[in-house]
Amino acid sequence: MPEYGRHVQDMINYVKNLPDKEKRNEQIQAVVQVMGTLNPQLRDINDFKHKLWDHVHIISDFEIDIDSPYATPTRETLSTKPNPIPLDKTPVKASHYGRNIQNMIEVIAQRPDDEVKTYMIRTLASYMKQQYLIWNKDSVSEETIFNDIYKLSDGRITVPEDVHIGMGMSEGGNAQRNSAGNRGSNNNNNFRNKGKNNKRRKGNK
Repeated sequence: MPEYGRHVQDMINYVKNLPDKEKRNEQIQAVVQVMGTLNPQLRDINDFKHKLWDHVHIISDFEIDIDSPYATPTRETLSTKPNPIPLDKTPVKASHYGRNIQNMIEVIAQRPDDEVKTYMIRTLASYMKQQYLIWNKDSVSEETIFNDIYKLSDGRITVPEDVHIGMGMSEGGNAQRNSAGNRGSNNNNNFRNKGKNNKRRKGNK
């Protein structure tokens, strides 16, 4: 291990070749102290002394016979690869929202209609608005967010009529904001009615 240098390597080899095990145990204590002094950054690691003793075995090529205060590592245990973390490989439907929002929508879509679900939808819409404005800093209407929720949920989530998150329009004249607000309100009603009609058609089948 190059971070310890040649001198530590020579000291461990010297201890490894001592015929008396009691002497080896005595000498290796001093070597471990030197290793800790040469690498003070290891003190920031939890149980850094355990790490130092593992390094003694690694530097000795796992051939040193000493009484370690910790379990003696083997070449196999230190070279074993961790189990791979499974990754969701399904494509993200909207990259500017990310996979987390997509997963949140999936959880909400599976809930029954109740007050908790309405609260979750309102919270989700507010968060989606924040994420949207990271990409488009000009403006975003709540209708755009509600429409995205409907699309990302494959039509399973229709935002209740009493849920509002604000238009989020940029500074401008009152007439411009009112005009935009009226358009958003009309579109929102059309969109919600569309969702209700779809539910009725599905119920009639």
